[in-house]
This record gives sequence, structure tokens and C-alpha cells, in this order.
Amino acid sequence: MAQVQRMSRLMVKTLRDDPADAETLNHKLLVRAGYVRRTAAGIWTWLPLGKKVYENIARVVREEMDAIGGQEVLLPALLPKEPYEASGRYEEYGDLLFRLKDRKGADYLLGPTHEEIFTQVVKDQCSSYKDLPVILYQIQTKYRDEARPRAGVLRGREFQMKDSYSFDTTDEGLAESYALHRGAYQRIFERLGLDYRIVSAVAGAMGGSKSEEFLAPAPAGEDTFVDCRRATTPPTPRPSPSRSPRSTARRTAPSRSWTPPTPRPSRRSPSTSASRPPRP
Repeated sequence: MAQVQRMSRLMVKTLRDDPADAETLNHKLLVRAGYVRRTAAGIWTWLPLGKKVYENIARVVREEMDAIGGQEVLLPALLPKEPYEASGRYEEYGDLLFRLKDRKGADYLLGPTHEEIFTQVVKDQCSSYKDLPVILYQIQTKYRDEARPRAGVLRGREFQMKDSYSFDTTDEGLAESYALHRGAYQRIFERLGLDYRIVSAVAGAMGGSKSEEFLAPAPAGEDTFVDCRRATTPPTPRPSPSRSPRSTARRTAPSRSWTPPTPRPSRRSPSTSASRPPRP
């Protein structure tokens, strides 16, 4: 049963003026209304009102992920470097990684994303193809050393991410899992009342053979995309026979055969997919 929070006891402090470092409208309003507080550049404290909103969003995400058979886990944020070295992403992420050593000199990192660790979990827990397919997801804190944190909580160095991964035995199963995730994300954004577009994307360091992003148009956005709901091309008028130019014989270069290049193998196994929404 939900408890009623009395306004007289609610810890909230509103501000009359915009914070000096605020560049975007969302940054100004969230701070002035008492939802978040800046702790350091790109690092935010969620105050009681902001935490309630965050939990409501997480509840919607969990309901839709559970509806497609997803199982929630929680992986550590402090990770050993070895799995990321094996995938090549320890170096590929470059300066975005927060790297650190423990008292014994062992190398660790703060997780920017968890593909490698999810793969280890399934390898340890699933001993037979009969244990598949499986969909695992989590809502976890991620860390990326952004060169210039901006736009309030939209681009921070510490942020919350929901990431989900399916493990399948066939290409058909992979396509089905992808479709399930795509539908779940559509329902999530619709339930949250967001105007969004689904656009083709580049997988980048994430890898994979196909990638799509769900983008919510906003003045503070950093991506540019082409949005064309309907395109028509007027027919080209055919010239009148009386005005047709005289035909002229011309020499042309000989035709040449062309063999398409052999496609490079994907870095990700075709039976494993990773699906995730846009960063907040």
C-alpha cells in the first residue's frame, strides 16, 4: 500500500533563479524544482522527488521487460579488466574508461556497459543448449569519463542504464528476440508519453550486425537524423515525338564485370544479441 507523503515533511527546496552552470531547459527546471542536485561535474544526487520519478520510470521498464520473458539481474559496477581485454574494448574505449587499481595493484574499471560480464554469467549458468534461449536485463549505474558533461542528467559521467541481452541458438531465434525487444521499447516510450523516432544506427564499440536507436527529438539533443514520413517524386514528362532529338551513335567504354568483396565476419556471434534504449 502506497504511503502518502505530507508536503510539510517533504525535503524539497525550490530555487528562484536558474543555476549558473545550466545550459539547457531540463537542467534548469530539474534543479530549480528540487528534483536533483549537482554533486560534481556530470555527477548528480537524486532528491526525494527525483527519486520517485526515477522509480516510476524503472517500474514501467521492468513491467515491459518481464512481459517478454526477461529476467532481471544486478551485476557489479566495479569490474576486472580481463574480460574487457579479451574483447578488445579495454583499449577501444580509451579515455572514456574510469580505470583504477586495488591495494594489491590489480587493474579494475568502472563499468561503462556490461556485455562481457553478461556473457560470463550465461557461460557459467547455462551448461546446455536446452537452457537457451534466455533474456537477461538489469538497471544499473554506468560510468563514462565524458570530456564535457552537459545538459544536466542527459550526459553525465555517472548515469542509470537499462541494458538487456538475449542468448539464442539460431538466427531465427535471434530475430525473434530482437523483435520482442523492439516492441517492448515501443510500449515503454508510449507509456511514458514520449515522442520518439526509430532510426538506423552504427553499433560502434557495441558490435553487432544491426543497430537501431530510439530518439526523442529535443532542443538539447546531440544527434542529427533524417525524419521523412512521406516522400513523393513527380513523374518525369515524356517528350513529344515531334520534339525528340535525332539519335546519334556514340562509342562507349566496354562493360566490365565486377565481383563484390567478400563480407568481413561480424565481431559478435550471430546467435547473440544486445538490445538497449538510448541513454537518458
